[in-house]
Amino acid sequence: MNLQTKIPLQPQQYKIDYNAEVALFGSCFAENVGQKFEYYKFKNYINPFGILFHPKAIETFLWMATQGERYTETDLFYHNEQWHCFDAHSSLSSPDQDKLLSDLNEALVITQDKIQSATHVFITLGTAWVYRLKALDMIVANCHKIPQKEFKKELLSVDEITESLQNCVHLIRNLNPSAKIICTVSPVRHIKDGFIENNRSKSHLIAAMHQAIEADKGLSYFPSYEIMMDELRDYRFYNQDMIHPTETAIEYIWERFSEVWISEHAKSTMKKVEEVQKGLLHRVFNPNSKQHIAFLENLAYKKYQLQEQYSFIKF
Repeated sequence: MNLQTKIPLQPQQYKIDYNAEVALFGSCFAENVGQKFEYYKFKNYINPFGILFHPKAIETFLWMATQGERYTETDLFYHNEQWHCFDAHSSLSSPDQDKLLSDLNEALVITQDKIQSATHVFITLGTAWVYRLKALDMIVANCHKIPQKEFKKELLSVDEITESLQNCVHLIRNLNPSAKIICTVSPVRHIKDGFIENNRSKSHLIAAMHQAIEADKGLSYFPSYEIMMDELRDYRFYNQDMIHPTETAIEYIWERFSEVWISEHAKSTMKKVEEVQKGLLHRVFNPNSKQHIAFLENLAYKKYQLQEQYSFIKF
């Protein structure tokens, strides 16, 4: 893709290779880039509580995980024939209370372990708008389709976001001082908040992130939002909802990310992984032909070579 204007990206010293362990927490960028890490078979861990849109939700999740806290039945509620937790996305909700409780606490245990071993941790913020449950005076991660009258909508200030982000960083570093922490703002626009309100929100997030980074040179910033807005400023890069980026846009942002964050050696391995992934999707017209049998043998050999070098790779 030929674009006249490209945002300068800062070269990174601590690049990601196949010995790295990547953890991604937050909004949709975490999911999209996480899927790329999964496709190329890097060791990754993505949003165990589902998508968390705002910094307070990520901070609460990280605090629960790093401090060894656990949820109890009193932290759950029943609504629309499902059990929910205000700290988690509705993708975790369940008609079985015990299952939800088990899933939440298991995720906390695994997250603590993953943070301790992670080489790179990504924090992606999606919005500065939060909903405060009036009855409990608490900011929730997800409203779970409870009537909006039960909540008060608030816009976090730049200083509040900066403090929350710094708290997230401290919680991670207390467990793993050597982890490289990368911050980014999700390119997905929250149009339901309104066009003006979305821009206010994103501006608060960006200002807060840079405020935190200026105070902590150990943090890094990847401009995924800016790439979407300034390099891909055309509606052909959005899905039909005109909100979420298309696969082409995601691929482009991943390519830009790879320029500075993926090691050259890893890129070579990625090509080999992609050959296998595409081979596994190959449509068979004559499964008994010599040509197809030879193709399968070659594919099996490629998988063997990769798994000999990296035993954790599974297809």
